[in-house]
Amino acid sequence: MTIAPAAPAPASQTDAGHAHWLHVARELADDLATDAVERERAGKPPLDEVERLREAGLLTLLAATAHGGGGADWRTAYAVVRTISAADAAIGELLGVHYFLSSGARFFAGPARAERVERESAAGRWCWSGGIASDQPSLMLNPGANGHLLDGRLSCAVGAGVADRLLVRASRTDTGEPLAVVVDPSHPGVVRGTGGETFGQRPAAGGSVAFDSVPVTADDVFGSLSADDGVLSPFAGLAAPTARLVSAQVCLGAAEGLLAEARELSRPATASGQPSDPLHWPVLSGAPHWPVSPAQDPYVLGAYGELAVTARSAAALADQAVDALMRGLARGEELDDDEGAEITVLAGAAEAAASRAAQEITTRALDVIGARAASTRYGLDRFWRNARTHTLRTPVSSRLREAGDYHLNGTHPPFTLP
Repeated sequence: MTIAPAAPAPASQTDAGHAHWLHVARELADDLATDAVERERAGKPPLDEVERLREAGLLTLLAATAHGGGGADWRTAYAVVRTISAADAAIGELLGVHYFLSSGARFFAGPARAERVERESAAGRWCWSGGIASDQPSLMLNPGANGHLLDGRLSCAVGAGVADRLLVRASRTDTGEPLAVVVDPSHPGVVRGTGGETFGQRPAAGGSVAFDSVPVTADDVFGSLSADDGVLSPFAGLAAPTARLVSAQVCLGAAEGLLAEARELSRPATASGQPSDPLHWPVLSGAPHWPVSPAQDPYVLGAYGELAVTARSAAALADQAVDALMRGLARGEELDDDEGAEITVLAGAAEAAASRAAQEITTRALDVIGARAASTRYGLDRFWRNARTHTLRTPVSSRLREAGDYHLNGTHPPFTLP
């Protein structure tokens, strides 16, 4: 498959567009943050949240302006996902999954089909969901005289409950080849269920999807997802690091969101520096003793410094990986296997670092805040639960093994989609 890279926009135009979409994302993040605790507790399908994304123009962010979209690049999309995730990691993950799957045709379909899908998606302002992970049990695609029939069950798909289109992994029953297939979930043969109760990422509309003899036309089949050598071009192989960096941004957003909360709750509440929360008042001789405020407490400063370094280190590695990915995407079909492998390993390392940072920060930041962190008023536990649920879905042990094998033996990582 040949997909020509998009012509780069002038730097000033790119910078202006990036700033604009970040401003839009920050405004929406502030809006989401106002009722994040209540929405997370309710765990309702995020119909209103998706509508807010749609109205803000964020669902069509990556589509070309000529196709009715925002004309942004992946660097901007990642920054938007991270910003939204800092306010609500569930909605950030839903948006990141949408960006990746709505771009599936760019990696796995021909140029004409990719352009047509992008135009249709932008015109309908579709929200995408599905699952093309390499470790997912594949759906079955049964070839027929008048097309194909899709059968099987997708166990868990973020955003499945609110999606307008699904991109799924299906294997032909005659050859076994795995293919990327797009499905309209409004078809009566598509039954959307639930993924069971989870302790985190509850507003992400994750759930199972069953397919019962759903018709699939040749136009609905994007192309192969085979990991066999020579099937996919190095450019198509960039789908894997693109998806891994979505995961990294969700983790970084969750970590940075809790660090921001910790900063606000650890600052002096009054001009005198006396803490307003009696839980922080030690009692000496029967009377409250006013200690050093949290903002000057050496323990708080040291712990917050460690967490800030952890967050910044993971963010710097993610930014480095995004830079490498952007260069690879710009190379298009001129990208070679060695370049693709380097990008994939770097993105995997960034995902691993972000995952570890999210788990450490969303745990230890609660210690910085102190006893107030347990108050349901603040709902700070949602940051830990969201980060932990996300990292359980995307374990990074294989990323670390791939990085070690690459750096020690020069082995190129296999094509695997998270």
